[in-house]
Amino acid sequence: MKLNLRPRAEPEVNLTSLIDVVLLLLIFFMVSTSFVKQSQISIRLPEAQNTPVVEEVPDQLEIMITEQGTYLVNGRELVNNRPETIRNALQKVSGGNTALPLTISADANARHQYVVTAMDVAGKLGFVQISIATVNDPTDP
Repeated sequence: MKLNLRPRAEPEVNLTSLIDVVLLLLIFFMVSTSFVKQSQISIRLPEAQNTPVVEEVPDQLEIMITEQGTYLVNGRELVNNRPETIRNALQKVSGGNTALPLTISADANARHQYVVTAMDVAGKLGFVQISIATVNDPTDP
């Protein structure tokens, strides 16, 4: 049995009407769009003056120690963990007032040596109100 197969004709899509509709929609939206000028509010912003900034001495000092041994004095990270750097930071932040209470808080995985170094530097500077902060584990009963 021999079947005569006719070659399939490729369908032809006429895009002329689609292009006409798109152009008409474009013209419609361009004509119907209204351009409204937004009202503007004039604001006079304050200007900075050239008054010197006075650093206030905090009422409490805090040394935080991360797991890697990075020291933060009152939330500011120190450039290295040498005792001289810790001493200079404490003197600068305290303004020489060694009567301020000092809190040392360390990460649970920080080496004990980091805490001892911070306590040693604070003790040599003359701080007497040194406390070590602890955090209770919420999973413990």
